[in-house]
Order: sequence, then C-alpha cells, then structure tokens
Amino acid sequence: MKVLVVGGAGYIGSHMVKMLVDEGHNVITLDNLSSGFRDAVLGGEFVQGDTADKAGLDDVFKTYRPDAVMHFASYIQVGESVQHPDRYYLNNFSNTLNLLDAMVKHHVNYFLFSSTAAIFGEPEFLPIHETHPKRPLNPYGRSKWMVEQALADYDRAFGLKSVCLRYFNAAGADPSGVLGERHEPETHLIPLVLQALSGRRSRITVYGRDYDTPDGTCIRDYIHVVDICRAHSMALTRLMANDYSCHYNLGNGSGFSVQQVIDAAERVTGRKVRVDEGPRRQGDPARLIADATLAREELGWQPVYSDLETIILHAWCWEALHHSTEFRKLLA
Repeated sequence: MKVLVVGGAGYIGSHMVKMLVDEGHNVITLDNLSSGFRDAVLGGEFVQGDTADKAGLDDVFKTYRPDAVMHFASYIQVGESVQHPDRYYLNNFSNTLNLLDAMVKHHVNYFLFSSTAAIFGEPEFLPIHETHPKRPLNPYGRSKWMVEQALADYDRAFGLKSVCLRYFNAAGADPSGVLGERHEPETHLIPLVLQALSGRRSRITVYGRDYDTPDGTCIRDYIHVVDICRAHSMALTRLMANDYSCHYNLGNGSGFSVQQVIDAAERVTGRKVRVDEGPRRQGDPARLIADATLAREELGWQPVYSDLETIILHAWCWEALHHSTEFRKLLA
C-alpha cells in the first residue's frame, strides 16, 4: 500500500520508513527537518514540508494519494513543553488537526498516531493498561491526549479510523547500525549514558536516589524502537482489515531503574561512566510500567528485543560507529 509517514526523518519515524520500505510498501516521507535528518530517510519519496502548511498538505495528498498516514511529527520534550506550552499545543495538536482535515478532504481514512504514556500522568496502579485514567501532568502529555480525543470525534463525524499507540520509553537502534537516536538536544537516558561512555560528554546526572524503588532511582519500561515499528506495521494491517479505531499500550511489561540502565551500559561497553547526583525532577513518577496485553492479544505483537542489554548493545553500536573517533580509527 502507499503510506505517508509524517515526521519520517526523526528517530522513530526513520526506523518506520525503513521497515515499511523493506516490507514492500510505497512510502512518502513528509518532514520539515526541524529535528529530523534527511540522510535518515532510507527509501521511498521525500517531501520537505510542514503540517502547519495547509496548502502544502493539500499538494502532498493530491500528488501521492496515500492509502494511510502515520504521524510521528511531534515535539517531545516534557520540560520544554512546560516552558513553552504554546509551541506544543500549536505543533502537536493544531497542526495535527490540519493533517486530519487534509485526510478527510482527500478521503484517506486510516491514521496511525504516535501517542505516549505521558497521557496517563501519575500512575494509580501498575502495570498501566489502556483503561487507566488519563490525567497528563504537562503540556506535552496534554497535547497528545487532546489529539486522541479529537480522533474519536473525527471517527464519529467523518469515519476516519485510527490506532493510537501509547509507548513508554523508546530506546535502541536498528540492529544493522544504519539508524539510531539523534535528538538535539538529547534528553533520553540510554543515549545520554552512551554518549558519556563514548566521550561525547563528560558525565551524566542521576536525578534523585530517594524514590520508593529497590535502588532509589526511577523505574521505566524501555521498548526497542524496532518493536515499536513492528507494532505500527501490525496495527496498520489490522486497521485496514477490520476498519475500527483502537488504542494500544506498548512496553515490555517490566521496568528497569536508572541505576540498572547505567550498570547494563557499563557491562555492554566495558567502560565506566562518571555520574553526578541531582535532585528529583518535578513530575517524575517513581515507576512507569506498561501492560501491553491488549496489543499481544489483538495484534499478535510480542517484543523481539526485550532484553535491556540487547537494547543498549544496538544503541551502542550506533553510537560507536557514528560518533566514536576511537571506533572509526579501528575501521580505517
């Protein structure tokens, strides 16, 4: 089928484009390159454009006539969303409505949305399943939840069918080493640790060691980026076959603490990382763990790379191959 991937030059989007191309789909990537990279788009057609540009969206749909749309073009930094909520509501919500309106206008009825565990807020119970109350703590989470609510309205009014995939902590890299995490600035734990281990930064900071967890550091559910993309591909197939909207939480169902991630990264690399101690960050729950039972039952989805050290190894191969001077000297 013909799939439009919005934000396909970013971290998860670029992995999705690669998978769709490998599966034989015709792929069109739309990205404004504000945070993505043109060289990360490994196949298909590429259009540099923005969801804020209604005329540009109209041209894309007229030219390529996609069968389905996958949307990854959101701002993702929680702290920034608190400081600049206007940017997040404009890009993550308002511009997404532009995209949905273009779909309705051009009779494209299948939409996959990259949502987030941030819609749930402080967990009332663990693991978190789809029916957990939605009380996002920040504009980032609220902007995503607003889109999910809008999608329910667009389904009722226009018959636009969607799947919202709510994943917890995306991590890892393509096992071949051709794609990886390239956020600027980087805010995710695993790449921050690996950058410190490769010499791209001098140290990392652990924010809080007084949580109610076995080692005092926060626990999070890490899911490999390739497993996230597999879930999107399987959800697209199910959506077009069954023609009804749904929501899925994606995670491994087991959490790892910040300290466990640091320890695993040191084992994988054989190196030691320098650690600074910092205070708790406001709004950081002690534990966030997903219940992905529904995705397993309805999609037949199962994480392939659930082992923490495997996730870190794939990310380390990307970091070493693309950013380590020492490693590149060995290849020369």
